[in-house]
This record gives sequence, C-alpha cells and structure tokens, in this order.
Amino acid sequence: MTGRGVIQWPSGASYDGDVCGGFIDGTGTFKGVDGSLYKGSWRMNKKHGMGTMVYANSDTYEGFWNEGLPEGFGKYTWANGSTYIGSWKSGKMNGRGVMKWTNGDTLDCNWLNGLAHGKGFCKYASGACYIGTWDRGLKDGHGMFYQPGSKIPCNLEVSECVTDHDVSSASSSGNENVNSGLLFLLQKLCNTWRIRNLFHRPRRISNGTAPVFDDNSGNHLSEDSSTEPLTTGGCLQDSGVDKVLVYEREYVQGVLISEKPKGHDSGMPDSGKTQEHTWQKQAGGPMETIYKGHRSYYLMLNLQLGIRYTVGKITPVPLREVRSNDFGPRARIRMYFPCEGSQYTPPHCSVNFFWKDYCPMVFRNLREMFHIDAADYMMSICGDDSLKELSSPGKSGSIFYLSQDERFVIKTLRKTELKILLKMLPKYYNHVRAYDNTLITKFFGVHRITLKGGRKVRFVVMGNMFCTELRIHRKYDLKGSTQGRSTKKQNINENTTLKDLDLSYVFHVDKPWRDALFRQISLDCMFLESQSIIDYSMLLGIHFRAPYHLKTSSSHQNSPETGISDTDLLQYGEKSSWKGFLLVAHEPGTTVGGSHIRGSMVRASEAGYEEVDLVLPGTGRFRVQLGVNMPARALKVCEDMNTELKNPDSIEEYDVVLYLGIIDILQEYNVSKRVEHAVKSLKFDPLSISAVDPSSYSKRFVKFLESVFPEQD
Repeated sequence: MTGRGVIQWPSGASYDGDVCGGFIDGTGTFKGVDGSLYKGSWRMNKKHGMGTMVYANSDTYEGFWNEGLPEGFGKYTWANGSTYIGSWKSGKMNGRGVMKWTNGDTLDCNWLNGLAHGKGFCKYASGACYIGTWDRGLKDGHGMFYQPGSKIPCNLEVSECVTDHDVSSASSSGNENVNSGLLFLLQKLCNTWRIRNLFHRPRRISNGTAPVFDDNSGNHLSEDSSTEPLTTGGCLQDSGVDKVLVYEREYVQGVLISEKPKGHDSGMPDSGKTQEHTWQKQAGGPMETIYKGHRSYYLMLNLQLGIRYTVGKITPVPLREVRSNDFGPRARIRMYFPCEGSQYTPPHCSVNFFWKDYCPMVFRNLREMFHIDAADYMMSICGDDSLKELSSPGKSGSIFYLSQDERFVIKTLRKTELKILLKMLPKYYNHVRAYDNTLITKFFGVHRITLKGGRKVRFVVMGNMFCTELRIHRKYDLKGSTQGRSTKKQNINENTTLKDLDLSYVFHVDKPWRDALFRQISLDCMFLESQSIIDYSMLLGIHFRAPYHLKTSSSHQNSPETGISDTDLLQYGEKSSWKGFLLVAHEPGTTVGGSHIRGSMVRASEAGYEEVDLVLPGTGRFRVQLGVNMPARALKVCEDMNTELKNPDSIEEYDVVLYLGIIDILQEYNVSKRVEHAVKSLKFDPLSISAVDPSSYSKRFVKFLESVFPEQD
C-alpha cells in the first residue's frame, strides 16, 4: 500500500492519511479503540515529528514525537486544566519547562524523568514566590521565600521559548504540519539565541541533579507550598516599620527545617538592579558553562585537544609496571598544535599552542588503578559538552573547571606546585597502590599549555569527591587550626565551603568504620609528613536526610530502581546511632557507583555483614566505603565553634551521608612558610595558625578530626 487512504481494523481503530510501502508513514489521523485521537506525523508505523494526541481520559499533548513517544518541545494539558510546557524525553518531562496548576501556581525549573530536579522558582497564585532547588520532586537545600507584596527579582520570567503561542503555532494538520513544525522549531531556537546573545552568556538555570513531580497529577505542589512563614513570632519589627516579607528557607527532602527573616537590615538588597543580580547569581549557581566567547573558551579547547591526543597515544601501549624513568619532569610527551593541523595533529578552531603531558605512563596506570576507562575519561573531559568553570576561584588563585558529568575536577597549578607534585609522584604512586582506601586526592593527569607570547598554564586532573546523585547540603574545609578559620556570615550561601570554626556538628559513625577511618587518616598523614607537606585539609561533604517523623508521604516511597524487597531490608534498631538508614548485604552490580570508587568495603557491626550497601528509599542503593556514602548521625552541639547552643536541652540530630577526602597536598613547609610561622607567632598563639612544621600539623589535624568524629559511649 502506497499513497493516501483509509485503513479500518476489526477492533474499531482507524487511520486516515499517508501510507508508504505498507507502513503508516507521512501525515494522518489515527483513532484508537479507547477513543484516543492522534493527528500528525508518522514514520514506520510510529508517531514521529509534530503531532497532537488527545488521550482517552481527555488529556492532550501537542508537540514533537520520536519513535512513538513525546520527545523534544511540547505542551501537555491535563483534563483538569493543569499544563506543562517544555522539554520531553522518552515520554517524560525532561529538561527545562514550566508547570502550571489550575489553582494558578506555576513552577519553572529543570525536570528529570517527570520530576522537578534542579534550580527553579515557583510563583503561587497568592502572589508569593519561592526561589530554590528541587530534588526528585521535593524542595531540597537553601532558597528564598517572598511573601505576597514583597519585591521579587524583576527578571523572574517563565523559561525562554515556553509560551502557549509557541505550541499553538506548531499545532497544525495536513500538508501544513511539516512547515509549522519547522516554524515552531525555528521560533524556539531564535528566542534562545536572542536571549543568549543579549546577555553574552547562557541564561538558563544550570542543570543539577533534582527530582520531579508526578506528571499525572497537579496536586503534589500543594503538599509543601504553604505561602505562610514557618513561624510568625518575631516577624514584625518595631512600630511603623513594614512586616518582614522575605525569608531564607532550608529544606531537606521536602521538609522545611529552618527559616529566618531576611530584612533590609540584614543585607537584603533594595534596588531592583541588586535584586536582579542576586537572582542571576543564585540561578547560575557556583558554576557557569564555558561558551564561545568566554574568557576560558580557547584554553578549554586546547586542554581537550591535548588530552584527547595524549590519552589516545598512550592507551594502545601495553600495560606494564612503571619504571624509574617514567617519573620526573623529563618523562613527558610534547607536541605542537597549529590551527591548520600537522602530520600528527588534527586541524582545529582554537589558537596555536604547545602541549606537554607529564609522566603519561604513570598517570595511565593510576587511571587503570582507579578503574577509569580511557574512552570514558576522554568523553567526560573532551566530549561534545563544554567544561564548567567555578565562579569563585580558590584562595591560592587557582581556577577550577568541572567536566559536564562532574566526575573530574581540573585545577590550574603554580609552577612550584607542579614541581612538588612531580617530586612526590613516585612515593604518591606507591602509597595509593598500597592503600586502596586512601583518602588523599586522586590525580589522573598533569599537563601544560604554552600559548603565543610564552604564557604557560599548568593543569592537574583530579577526581571529584562530590560526584554523587545525592545533594551535598554542607561543605567544610577542615585543617585543625583556628586562626582565620571562619567565614563571614554575610558571605555564606548554599555554595559556600565553610571552615573549622563554622562547624557546629559532631558525627557518630559505626565503631568499625571509625576505626578504619582513623587508621587510614593516620597512614595518609604519615605519608604527607614524610614529604614535608602542610596546609592540607579534610574536605567534608554532608547530605542531610529529613527527620523521619517529618518526612512527607512522597519521601517514603520506595524506588523500584533499588531492586530491594521488604524481606531484604535490614533497618537499624532504636539504639542504633543511625536508625533512619537501611543496610543490606552488598551485591556487586546493584549499587550506584561513584565516579572512581576503589577499595575494599568495611564491616558494619550493626548489620553483621562484611560488606553492606546503603539503601535510600526513592533514591537508590549505594556502596559504602571509607569516605564515600558513609552513613552517620550528626548532632548539633553548638551554633558554631565559638557559640553555645541557645537551648542545650534540645539537641538537634540528623541522619547524614558523609563524603570526605584529603585535599590541597601540594604545599611544602619551605622557607616562606617558616617565615610566616615566625611572624604570625608574634601576634597569635603558635598552635592556632596553619603554618606549623609537618609533624605538629599532622598531629593537630588528627586530633581535631577525632573531636569531630568522637567515640561513642
């Protein structure tokens, strides 16, 4: 059958439209047995292209299809009047989109598998607004709540290209379908280009891991959409002064755990311009994707070209044990990359540059040691996606880049740091090979780019300790010193890495885990002390679980992805230090792996298993190792290290998942550090400053961590 015609089946279904080679192919209308109606494009018996579907329950979808499922840009309208306009993938809301409920509430954010997941904002029918982050359909992390009547950032608008006009203009029938589809897509792309060109940077809120709402109901928002503040006491200021209208909120898995008013006297921006800047900064997060025209664009292209070349060159070489001549600054690969290409390099659209790869065989073995596939490594850093640059460089002046999948961190190095790394590399290699549970930073490559004019930029590629599906609610950089180890209150936001004096919690972990943890910390500190290294710190990431008695019903739903039956679950007893967690016997291949997890698993005494997995209902199943996915109980013992709790009788306790590792290991105790110690000792307590001799530093570091992870009675 070829041409245009009508097909009727005995079941009652019918099709009126184009047919080609015996297949429904072209444009046409299909009426289902259940009363559903599809009008649009087809390919090989499947809905493909622009089309409109009216379901049996009166729901409607207008937009793009791919292989029989909504995919691309489209509008879904529920029978009750709720709508979603935005991106779809494999039949689910995925990407940027706007959900509007019949009661007037609107949620504009990123979506993942049908749930709100990432940065976004919600406008309520009452006029209130919440700007924050969602995780698997639930509010999670810090955000700003604006009561009705407050000044909302002026550039809060629904997602670019997401309008009813876009979709309605795309919906057509017959021979106009293809033309309308092209017009619809062109309009969408033009709108995006116009906005990006105007601001010279991507305007979308950055994608993050976040959950989604069920796409078959519009009622889930109201579970936690109260437009009233958590507390009303103290919200009114002195007579004659307006009521506080803006609040800083913090959520954990949909549970509101803290709220405080943010008035004009506490640094609340007044002007619309400042408000707009605040929203832009919050929306973009701590990172921005490097785009063409960005100051780091050509540097990123050079780095990707160089890594692709050297990894591709070293990978075919048979794996062997490293030799002494594989170490040192002379063990390198050098290459010139002209724009027009050469006998050994491809042509490229960046600037001419010289490339140097240090100790390629050593780092190739390290990547193998940490089970990193060469193809995955290149795709992560050198794929089609751009790198992301951290907006706030470190205190040392180094700039940090992140791969799009967030598995790897790339940091610029000073020349002295490069020399220290190459000098300690033989001992570092032996240490990480001997202790596979080491907490020390994992290095995967060291490179140098020389640009026109002789400017040299040195990079090191490291593993990202916070590459996890779980949201990291708090980050701490802990050295064990006290001088200058606090963060100004006005500078703290959800992306801030806090310091020693800001820490207000102690953490109780299972005794075997604590013993193994400090055994490894001692070994790592002994290694760093032998290399005369100081100024290193413990980077601690904390994922808070919502208090069990406050969890919403959606927080308790078990995820079918975990593959755990009720009989397999082992829940800790009432006397356990983390009774809210579920541990099950480890099964290889069933856990959510980290980016480069390596090492033996530690025994959990409460579970009675040699190896255990952590099960978080609705999230996944995670392999527990030292420093990775470690369950613990956090007790808030003070407001910070210098302030006692206002009400010591009510101690806050939380179930937490910890991520930790030792970072910044490239600072020697050299002459300048000795001078710094001598000068600061005249003004401050010599034991409170960071610059002390390696032996004292190591002992103080371990002692401080023992106070953070105290032994249980």
